[in-house]
Amino acid sequence: MTKLDDIFDVASLVTSEEREWQLKAREFAQTKIAPIIDRDFEQRRLPAELVPEVGAAGFFGMYMQGYGLAGATSVAYGLVAMEFEAVDSGFRTMLSVQGSLAMGAIYKFGSAEQKNEWLPAMGRGEKIGCFGLTESQGGSDPATMITKARRDGDEWVLNGKKRWIGLGTIAQVAVIWAQDEEGVVRGFVVPTDTAGYQAVAIENKLSMRASLQTEIILTDVRLPASAAMPKAEGLGAAFKCLSEARYGISWGVMGAARNSLEVTLERVQNRSTFGSPLAAKQLVQSKLANCVLEYEKGLLLAHYLGSLKDAGKLDYAQISIGKLNNVREAIKIVSTCRELLGGDGITSDFPVMRHMANLESVRTYEGTDDMHALIIGRSLTGHAAF
Repeated sequence: MTKLDDIFDVASLVTSEEREWQLKAREFAQTKIAPIIDRDFEQRRLPAELVPEVGAAGFFGMYMQGYGLAGATSVAYGLVAMEFEAVDSGFRTMLSVQGSLAMGAIYKFGSAEQKNEWLPAMGRGEKIGCFGLTESQGGSDPATMITKARRDGDEWVLNGKKRWIGLGTIAQVAVIWAQDEEGVVRGFVVPTDTAGYQAVAIENKLSMRASLQTEIILTDVRLPASAAMPKAEGLGAAFKCLSEARYGISWGVMGAARNSLEVTLERVQNRSTFGSPLAAKQLVQSKLANCVLEYEKGLLLAHYLGSLKDAGKLDYAQISIGKLNNVREAIKIVSTCRELLGGDGITSDFPVMRHMANLESVRTYEGTDDMHALIIGRSLTGHAAF
């Protein structure tokens, strides 16, 4: 239990099984990821050797049913995401790319053959997947997609480029979205050893450095007709996959906020200025109180969204509220913590500056602040202002 758990009594919000998943993820994150994350962040390296262990623990696709997957609740998955991101956003992103985006697409829209071929192995972490939707010229507007799928007899031929695709260089399978000759966006399951598939890591990142983002280049990639996911037609299918990832973010960023608050609380208790601990200063307590206020509100919001999701009632606007609010408030919390740590707050003695850098990426991917504001605005007014 952390001090923040003590204040808010997190255990009372969730079932005993969900709490078990949380504690299991916390132990994994603290014993496996935390000891190496500063090194790997500095070296711009995703600790991919841990992927099979994540699978063995049952975390990939854990809220899905069948195929050897855990069938846990969405709340349980959110708690796991929070514990992973309490150590590093990049590692939680890996969980999301594999378990929510790639596996989620195949689970929702794939054929029986595609599901049986890929989901069990991906769930065990034996196979890695990526999700190719974003393109450099389109960003938040996937309707401008230039990646094309052309039918040639019994085959599909894909050409185009994707950018900011997590895990692309180490994946064995890629879910690629492309526009056919009639203008319909379709999803394809692409083994990455297919001729014409190339992935190149994006190296010059100042954020998410212990993560892996890539550019994917598709040059006359020939696929059998069976590579097309039968239910993945139209951008709506792709957006449903994004909703899964956005939901996880609402939980995850609260982990980064919590970790920043925990180390800051300890520091202000142990550092004295002007004759007393920093923790005894009114302004320090006021800043901490505001941070905890937003952390607790964000946690309640994430839990409410999880409850709606488990009941089958979660919609796009609600997910956008979670992503927009919790990322925005997590960034404010972490920034305040950095301030309270003083000059030492910019060093790797504390995880806070790393969280700050990572959260700037989380703010951008799976929909920027502006995009989610417009989604909420459309729900309120009935007018699309994109």
